[in-house]
Amino acid sequence: MIRPWLGLALGLAASLVACFVAGAYFQHRHATRRLQQLVQQDPYAYYISPKIFNAFCFFAEQNGEVHRVRRIMKYGFPGLDDVRIYSDFVLSYDRRNRVAHWVCEHLQQSNLLRQPGVGRASATYRPDLSVPSTFRAALADYRHSGFDRGHLAAAGNHCSHQLHCNETFFLTNIAPQIGQGFNSGAWNKLETYVRHLTQRFGSVYVCTGPLYKPRQQSANKWSLEYQMIGSNMVAVPTHYFKVITIESKLPLGKPYMEAYVLPNSPIPQKLTLRDFLCDIREIEHYAGLQFFDGLRRSAIFGSNFPSESQVFRDFL
Repeated sequence: MIRPWLGLALGLAASLVACFVAGAYFQHRHATRRLQQLVQQDPYAYYISPKIFNAFCFFAEQNGEVHRVRRIMKYGFPGLDDVRIYSDFVLSYDRRNRVAHWVCEHLQQSNLLRQPGVGRASATYRPDLSVPSTFRAALADYRHSGFDRGHLAAAGNHCSHQLHCNETFFLTNIAPQIGQGFNSGAWNKLETYVRHLTQRFGSVYVCTGPLYKPRQQSANKWSLEYQMIGSNMVAVPTHYFKVITIESKLPLGKPYMEAYVLPNSPIPQKLTLRDFLCDIREIEHYAGLQFFDGLRRSAIFGSNFPSESQVFRDFL
C-alpha cells in the first residue's frame, strides 16, 4: 500500500521540479532579453551589465550577438555626459554649447557599402526632439550664420542603411564649421582618409569632436574666445579633432592610433593632413576627455610624424 503512494509522490515531485526549472528558464530568457533592450538604450546599464549577466549564470546565454554599444565603444567611453545611442554611432551631448562633446563610430567595410536608394538625398537636417528644448540647437541657428552644418560622424561612413545615414543629420551630430577651405576641404579629406583606412584594414574606430583652445596672453595667463550663433547660442569650436584607431588583422596584434587636430578656419591646400597630427594627450587636455580608458598606451602603436612612418607602412 505504501509503494504506489511513494511512486506517485516521487512522480509529482519530479513534475514540480521540472515545472520549476522550465519556469525559471523561460523567466531567465525573458529577463535577459529585457536587460539587453535596456543596455541598448542606457549606457549606464551597459557599464554594469557584466555584473548583472554574471548573476544570470544559471543557464547558458543563447544569444551570442555582440551588442552594438559594446562593439562601438570597445575602447571605452571618453566621457559620460548625456550619452546618446543611435543606430550606428554613439555620442555625448554638450547641453551648454549645443554640440557634441564627442562622437564615436566603429567602421567596417560593410558600413561603406552603399545600398541602392541609400544616401544623403533622402536625409534632412533636423533637431533631435529627445533633447530638452532648453538645450536643443535649431535649424534657424545655422541660417545666415556664415557657417556650414558640419557632420561629426560623417554621412558617408553610414551607407548600408538609410536609418544610419538619416541619424547622422540630427543636429546633435552637427557643429558649425567654416565651409570653403575646411568643411569642403581639409575636413573632407580627413573623412575620406578614414574611409580609405577602413577599406584597407577592415576595422577602424573613430572618435570625433570639437575643441575650444585658449590663447596665451602672457606668461601665466590664457584667454578663451569663441563665437556663438543663433538664438540658442550654438558654440562655434575653434578646432576639431579625430582620434583614429585601426585594428590589426594579425591575431593578438596591437591596434594602431593616429590623432588629428584641425583649426576651424580656411586651410591652405598645400598643407597635408599629416601637418595636423597631434599627441592624443593634447586633445585630452583641452577637451577634458580620456581615450582608451583602461588600456595601456604601450599597447597601442602611435604615429604622430609629419610623414608616413615605418610602423604604419608595416602595419597589418
